[in-house]
Amino acid sequence: MIVGYTTGVFDMFHIGHLNILRRAKEQCDFLIVGVSTDELVQHDKNKTPIISFEDRCKIVEAIRYVDKVVPQIDKNKLRAWEHYKFDKMFVGSDWQGTDTWNNFEKQFRPLGVEIVYLPHTDGISSTFLRDILK
Repeated sequence: MIVGYTTGVFDMFHIGHLNILRRAKEQCDFLIVGVSTDELVQHDKNKTPIISFEDRCKIVEAIRYVDKVVPQIDKNKLRAWEHYKFDKMFVGSDWQGTDTWNNFEKQFRPLGVEIVYLPHTDGISSTFLRDILK
C-alpha cells in the first residue's frame, strides 16, 4: 500500500485545492492531509485564516480523495514522516526548485520517500480570493 502525504491551509477551499488532492490520490492508496493550524498560518504567513481550523478540517475530511486529516502544527516534514511513515509527499509544482523543497528532497531521498510535484492550478489561490473580497 502506498501512503501519500500533503499539507495545506485550505482556506476558502477552491478548485486548486481539489486538484491537488485529486492528483495526489491518483498516485497513492491512502492519502493523509495535514491541515495547517491557525497558529501556524499566523506565524508563517502573518495572516489569520478566514475559515476556522476546525471547519477547514471538516471540509477537507469530506473530500472523497482524502483518507485521513491531521493537524499540521509546524513545517517539520521529517517529524510528520516519523509519525505517518508516508511513501510519497505531494506539493504543488510552484514549489519545485526552491531551496526549501530541494532540501526536503535531499532529506527524504535516503528514506525512500518520493517528493511528487503536482501541477499548480494557475489563476486561483486563497490570497487571490481574499484580495478580491476586499
